[in-house]
This record gives sequence, C-alpha cells and structure tokens, in this order.
Amino acid sequence: MTSASTLDGNALGGPLGQVFAFEATAAVATCAGCGARSPVATWVVFVDAPGIVARCASCERVQLRIVHDQTGRTWVDLSGIEILQLSGAR
Repeated sequence: MTSASTLDGNALGGPLGQVFAFEATAAVATCAGCGARSPVATWVVFVDAPGIVARCASCERVQLRIVHDQTGRTWVDLSGIEILQLSGAR
C-alpha cells in the first residue's frame, strides 16, 4: 500500500549516495561485539578471503564483509558495526 507520503526504496538513492561518499578510513566505528570505538583504518583486513573481511582490532569480531560477483553485483555486510560515526559527510 502506498500513499502520497510514502515512497519506494528508490528514494534512498540520493541520501545513501551521500552517506557512503566519504573517506571511509576516517570513520569511527563502534564494535557490536566488544564496544570498542576505533577508526576504520585500524581494523585488521583480509583480502584473500572470498571477498574482503575486516575485523575489530580489539576483539577480532568481523566488522565488515564486501563481496563482488562476476555480474558486477556487490554485497556489503556491516552487521559487526553497532554505530558508524562519519565526520563531515553530507
């Protein structure tokens, strides 16, 4: 059901593009496992896994996974992050 005040997911294209158009390594993440707050640049990253896997430097919990397939699709899993703090992203 849609009404004049509701839109489909395409309305998120602009806002999500603005949110993810930032210097990611400067973002500060709060680990959903141990609660450590650290810049993304301090994560431990594995590029020889199926895709890219980034782990918390404090507790080694997986923070992020990125996988690309042969058709050009990309999957991003951020479930290990409780909060991602961005500086100056607008």
